[in-house]
Amino acid sequence: MASRFARFLRKHSCVLLLLTLVTPVGFLTKAYGGPGAGWVQNSLGGVLYVIFWTLLFSLPFHRSKPWKVALPVLFVTCALEALQLWHPPLLEAVRGTFLGHALLGNTFSWSDMLHYLGGFLVSLILLHICRRNGRH
Repeated sequence: MASRFARFLRKHSCVLLLLTLVTPVGFLTKAYGGPGAGWVQNSLGGVLYVIFWTLLFSLPFHRSKPWKVALPVLFVTCALEALQLWHPPLLEAVRGTFLGHALLGNTFSWSDMLHYLGGFLVSLILLHICRRNGRH
């Protein structure tokens, strides 16, 4: 059992390392209050959001081409952005929590789509680097 886990860690070490970096930085963007806080909290957070989910889903789908993992993540992320135009009580209650706000957001913005596209492109590059190094 331990050797199976060790093989998993070796095989996916690049993606796991990136996830350990992207995850806390993504959450920290929500609490950032310095210069450019609005852009960091919303736009940079959106880029990191797409990167996080693409990296995470690349683990179980490691044999898929990177774009086949990243494209559905981009689509779902854009759909969640559009969902921000809808404000039923249940969604508002979820968005009222830190985690709900971090995952679902609360304000629709067309410009966020560009940042999601940026996250999509960066995640493709990262996955290609990991695969080239044989650590995915």
